[in-house]
Amino acid sequence: MQLQDAKQRFESQGLKFAAISYDSPTILQDFAKRHKIEFPLLADPNSEVIRSFHVLNSEAKGMTKGMAYPGFFYVDSSGVIREKYFTPKYTDRLTANNVIAKLFPELSSEVTQNVKAPHLQLTLAQSDRSVIPGGRVSLIAEIELPPDVHVYSPGVQGYKPIQLALQEIPGIEFQSVVYPGSQTLYLEAIKEQVPVFEGKFRITQDLTVTPSKTSDGIRAVFSHKRTVTIKGELKYQACDKTVCYPPTSLPLSWELEVLPLDLKRSPEAIQHKQSSESRN
Repeated sequence: MQLQDAKQRFESQGLKFAAISYDSPTILQDFAKRHKIEFPLLADPNSEVIRSFHVLNSEAKGMTKGMAYPGFFYVDSSGVIREKYFTPKYTDRLTANNVIAKLFPELSSEVTQNVKAPHLQLTLAQSDRSVIPGGRVSLIAEIELPPDVHVYSPGVQGYKPIQLALQEIPGIEFQSVVYPGSQTLYLEAIKEQVPVFEGKFRITQDLTVTPSKTSDGIRAVFSHKRTVTIKGELKYQACDKTVCYPPTSLPLSWELEVLPLDLKRSPEAIQHKQSSESRN
């Protein structure tokens, strides 16, 4: 389980975590035993705590009625919620490594690779080496420009902005690309102000490995481990104080291991039962 795998990374930052679920203590005990969980799993079978934190999934029906939206609260030592990371559906959930990357950007990379690139240093990274269907992973392009060199930011008029563009893949849902805030550069020669990136910055794009969506065919694909290659390109034009170099289109790729879904349920005697209301 990814939470268990990330436990040491959280604890190295002085953080501990616990999970809370609408499942009964018996179900959670069975789950913890099967997956060798070493952190607290807290039972909230009536969803009272889930409601009090305003994260109840009111659309969940049948056996899932009472479940929370998937996500994380970051609570300080005084009990104050400092950060909140939630997604609107259980088939799209942040991984623990993704969350630690948001809390500590310097720890964002579980995997890194250097890519040779003209006029800049480029390192590709990803928050997770592996993920289960429904997990959200961050892909990262770390860029460092030499002194006095800049690239144009998205939204610039009349110039070629830097752009991260990934190829679509069946079973992968991409979120919007996230660029940092730009700086304003004054071009003395033409008396113009333009938005640029300088120095060191990062571009990120989250993706979600989409699960079944009620398709037996897709569900079968995710029932075994496989490796997905995410390909794309980084387009940019680097300029210094006197020269704008030719536009560059740099091929990129990331490798992501997709783990099989855990389809095993707790023994029938302790499972959630579908209510008569939801069967009608």
